[in-house]
Amino acid sequence: MSNILQMSERNIRWGILGTANIGRKNWKAIQLSGNSTVTAVASRDLERCRTFIAECQAQAPLPSPPQAFGSYEELLASEKIDAVYIPLPTGLRKEWVLRAAKAGKHVLCEKPCAVSVADLREMIDACKKHRMQFMDGVMFMHSRRLPRLRELLDDGQSLGEVKRITSAFSFYVGPDFLTSNIRGNARLEPHGCLGDLGWYCIRFALWVMNWEMPEEVTGRFLSSSGKDETQDAAPLEFSGELLFKSGVSASFYCSFVTENQEWAILSGTRGYLEVPDFVLPFAGNELELTIRKNEFSKNGCDFRMQSHTRRIALPEHGNSHPTAQESNMFRNFAEQIQSGQLNELWPELALKTQRVMSACLQSARKF
Repeated sequence: MSNILQMSERNIRWGILGTANIGRKNWKAIQLSGNSTVTAVASRDLERCRTFIAECQAQAPLPSPPQAFGSYEELLASEKIDAVYIPLPTGLRKEWVLRAAKAGKHVLCEKPCAVSVADLREMIDACKKHRMQFMDGVMFMHSRRLPRLRELLDDGQSLGEVKRITSAFSFYVGPDFLTSNIRGNARLEPHGCLGDLGWYCIRFALWVMNWEMPEEVTGRFLSSSGKDETQDAAPLEFSGELLFKSGVSASFYCSFVTENQEWAILSGTRGYLEVPDFVLPFAGNELELTIRKNEFSKNGCDFRMQSHTRRIALPEHGNSHPTAQESNMFRNFAEQIQSGQLNELWPELALKTQRVMSACLQSARKF
């Protein structure tokens, strides 16, 4: 009990394993969270680690510069670390999640969490065994926009009964992607765009469905990093379809070969709702939802379609602010640790997402 009380009275001390670019964003999120601090960063290249720390300190300074470690093992051995953020490639995550749990560190893991469902189960079980919290890094789950969206889904009037969920998340990577970025490496990132981008689309659909699992999924490679869709090829462009027992269907498109888009549309019996930026909110001091009800009328030869639009804005910054979803994520994780209790829902949601993603990939490789 004394350890829990001591932890609740101070900031959670974070270690970052690796110097991936996403780590820079989350360094700042930790700085803005109000209940956490970055205590250490580790890299296999000590000079790269020091450069990473210096550059982050220049843009988002912490009161005390974090310690630089030249190996992940050294960071995990430190008694000054409570939790680790792991943005390492998917192919390496299992090993370091297992090691972190054994070393007594709580784990916030980038997505996709693991190479396989079995690997993720092992990772989650290890965290549970050592009483360490596990969560994946899906930032939009911590946005204030989701509770408002749930109210609209449940009011029975705004959308009526939801029947269809569609989403897309893509960005154009350029011609040198396969040789210059690890996300084009099927060994390190075997799920390609499906893991990097499709994970969000799948998670959003499951959230809308109150975590009901689909009874049937299909997937299709539209292009890949290999000559065919073998175990050695990672998808660069992918489409998926989820069918639920309740009669709802969901489709998604994710891609490294089309320009930035990240929208979701929920189609109901009374209207449809658009989220234009459901993964990475557009910059600004508010987030939005749009409900549309298009009314068709005819009078003799006059056929008319009229649009009735309701825009809902919520006070939340899109990025780099204490109210932004990435800051909320680290704040929520730290509060959970400080409570002394494990949140068993978070790892369950990661496992459900991994199961659906893996089923989509397995389906695609059959075609």
